[in-house]
Amino acid sequence: MTMSNKKDTIKLIFLGDITGRQGRNAVKSYIASLTEKPDFVVANIENASHGFGLTKKNYEDLSSSGIDCFTSGNHIWDKKDIYEYIDETTNLIRPINYPEGTKGIGSRIFEVNGQKLAVINVLGRVFMPPIDSPWQVVPEEIDRLKELGVEHIIIDFHAEATAEKICFSKYLAQKYNNKENSLIKGFFGTHTHVQTADEQIYDGMAYITDAGFCGSVDSVIGMEFETSLRRLSTSLPERYEISESPLAQVNGVEIFIDKTESTQIKRINVKINNNESGVNSEG
Repeated sequence: MTMSNKKDTIKLIFLGDITGRQGRNAVKSYIASLTEKPDFVVANIENASHGFGLTKKNYEDLSSSGIDCFTSGNHIWDKKDIYEYIDETTNLIRPINYPEGTKGIGSRIFEVNGQKLAVINVLGRVFMPPIDSPWQVVPEEIDRLKELGVEHIIIDFHAEATAEKICFSKYLAQKYNNKENSLIKGFFGTHTHVQTADEQIYDGMAYITDAGFCGSVDSVIGMEFETSLRRLSTSLPERYEISESPLAQVNGVEIFIDKTESTQIKRINVKINNNESGVNSEG
């Protein structure tokens, strides 16, 4: 995908896990409301269809909303039609450390303001399903992207454990970033649906442990309270149901990238009433 506007600085928005219809509607309203449009928008989409997976209809709908790249996670496979269309997409990636032969791809290269920017999606292994080692797979992919002339790399690390996210980000920053040039411009955690307050820039890389989620405020990480309560309080099987409460939140980060490093990061924490299509910024 080519962005025709050429300038040295890239304004990039990364949005946390879009969850259900209320999350989809809130994200579309939020992007439409921006008076200063970003140069590139990345969003995690693995929970976009009723909280589990991604239908082709919802993928196509969100593709027309101003999102340039979609990342995902372990739930991307929950809607079975993903197997029918994932290889046809040009802006959707799945975690790169699934075994060889898995449908889809784990990274994509985009041209943004005349510069090559790559997005990598990867799964953690702590408290997560068994998966190939990110410590091996991701450096191999970064080395491949460097050879292709990529100037900026953004990573969505879809993982549970805070320590794993922090340690992996520091490992990659030490390996690929230096005072003259920082190859990895952003490392953003997803999966827990709870936004952390540790946004920072180190070694030229913008970082947050978890970007949060986009979905109903009156929920349990996007799910309806009563079913979550029964499941958690009884330990008996209970199907989670998506919350349809119209007051939604949009979580993520906004970063600014120059040719050698990320210079700014700011958390996005916006509430939107989907019944009114209004935007109320918090923080």
